[in-house]
Amino acid sequence: MTDKFDKTPADEPPKDSAVVKVASHPEQIKAIPVRHWGRWISGVVVLALLALLVYSFSQGDVNWGTVGDFIFDPRIVTGMWHTLLISVLSMLIGLVLGVVFAVMRLSKNPVTGAVAWLYIWFFRGTPVFVQLLLWFNLALIFPVLNLGFYKDEMVDVMTPFVVALLGLGLNEGAYMAEIVRAGIQSVDEGQTEASHALGMSSSRTMRRIVLPQAMRVIVPPTGNEFINLLKTSSLVSAVQYTELLRAAQNIGSTSFAVMEMLLVASVWYLALTSVFSVGQYYVERYYARGSLRQLPLTPWQKIKKNLSFRSSPRGV
Repeated sequence: MTDKFDKTPADEPPKDSAVVKVASHPEQIKAIPVRHWGRWISGVVVLALLALLVYSFSQGDVNWGTVGDFIFDPRIVTGMWHTLLISVLSMLIGLVLGVVFAVMRLSKNPVTGAVAWLYIWFFRGTPVFVQLLLWFNLALIFPVLNLGFYKDEMVDVMTPFVVALLGLGLNEGAYMAEIVRAGIQSVDEGQTEASHALGMSSSRTMRRIVLPQAMRVIVPPTGNEFINLLKTSSLVSAVQYTELLRAAQNIGSTSFAVMEMLLVASVWYLALTSVFSVGQYYVERYYARGSLRQLPLTPWQKIKKNLSFRSSPRGV
């Protein structure tokens, strides 16, 4: 006997013969971003302060026409090239000394380690301006430079260019030694052990295995050091080397346009640091290839992506 309440779904008659239509494309959801009123307020405040600063300079007793006239003055351009020359050469000296003294400090030889520590301790512990003055007045201690195969008056040897090169280069070497040491220590010790197991010497391991991997850590602070060196090079004006700042000061003292010439020097320093900052970005990007699966977009790539996103239909 079958139960009268036992009915299969097929036995039940359809309640409604109407066909239910299902939308094949659901309505697109419109996402409304959250309004950040604090960002707008802070942006307005910053723009107002920036406008106030620009207005203050525009109302000051500054002859902006003089600034424009002397931007490309031959004396200023020559001083700019001298600044660039002394900065690049000093950085090269700093890089070479940094690698040498970093390896010496990490060496198991206590003598080389102690000498490297003493060098870093002295040149990092004294101001670069004092070091420049020490080199400039070295003739007061050693009137004659006698190396056996070379003999000359110290005042003739220590020219402003040599003083600037030694002062900046040796000081930079102390900072680069610490940067290189940090980069070397960032490489896993297993890399060195594996190289030695393959029969590679310590020097070859350092050149072919350790330093290339350490560059990813060394490059970013090295770029910052070079940009800082570009600005620090202005101190060599105190030892009579005619770089950018001294050229601007010489013109300002004769034309009585002191502030205008300082602004000219500032424009050139900003231009130089901006150019090398862009170069630093791409060098860092180059050495980051081995540590990142996908490199971040460059500023130009971001602009192209945003333009293509806005021009495509529905932002697709």
